[in-house]
Amino acid sequence: MDRRTAVADAALEVVAADGMKGLTHRAVDAAAGVPPGTTSNHFRTREALVAAVAERLEERDLAVWSADRAGPPPADADAFAELLTHYLAVFATEHADLTRVRLTFSLDQPAAVVAGHSRFMAIARQLLEAAGVADAETRARWVADYSDGMLLHQLTARRGEPVDVEAHRRAIRHLLD
Repeated sequence: MDRRTAVADAALEVVAADGMKGLTHRAVDAAAGVPPGTTSNHFRTREALVAAVAERLEERDLAVWSADRAGPPPADADAFAELLTHYLAVFATEHADLTRVRLTFSLDQPAAVVAGHSRFMAIARQLLEAAGVADAETRARWVADYSDGMLLHQLTARRGEPVDVEAHRRAIRHLLD
């Protein structure tokens, strides 16, 4: 991994731990374990640093999403619900840091997540179409709204509780009927 990517990853860690107010060049230098000024050399302004975090967040999200998706798209609504539930559990547990950053950016820097959200919506719509789900555009919106709410609650009000995978699978399946 090159230094620029390592610094962007450290910036993700800073936002996950301390929110947007904690995102400073100096804090990222410390988190990355690099000499003072390194982050500023790569990302001159706060705006450039925020853009780098948004870009790296999407790269990491897509890497998680595609890590074990080598097979064909879901064949039906049940398979789609199973797939999405799996990823919701992953993003609520082992990759909760990415979810915290995404939620933080959604509230504090909404313009920074619009393009990534549009790309996610296109993927969801394509998967739903491949699964034979009617009105895939609308159902993709419903699934995205449910997913965001589920992750928000899992990382806040239900923090520390196990993810009820079966209940979420049933809820997503219901949205697809």
